[in-house]
Amino acid sequence: MAVADTRVAESLADRISFDANGLVAAVAQQHDTGEVLMLAWMNRQSVVETLTTGRVTYWSRSRQALWRKGESSGHVQTLVELRLDCDGDALLLLVDQTGPACHTNRRSCFYRAARDGEFKEIAEPIA
Repeated sequence: MAVADTRVAESLADRISFDANGLVAAVAQQHDTGEVLMLAWMNRQSVVETLTTGRVTYWSRSRQALWRKGESSGHVQTLVELRLDCDGDALLLLVDQTGPACHTNRRSCFYRAARDGEFKEIAEPIA
């Protein structure tokens, strides 16, 4: 899903409550399975780019730069739908994930669960 018109994307971005740093939390979820893939941050520019291109783009807090998911790994996220929560301060990105979503080369970044007083690696996806 890409919004062809940048003005429409800008108008949608106007409705998001970005934090004091100009960021909003974005949860990426596989659109057809419900699997939670990752949490990242977006700024206004990354939201507009994501909506206009259909390719998910985040804001890297460590590099202070746009981060086009998969630009080095090839593990891209194609936007299916972008949803805004009830408070307007968090996004849910329904995506089509190519390859692993996590930089650890796992499908999901959420591969550790609190079990028996420890965080243990789990094999099953979280949906």
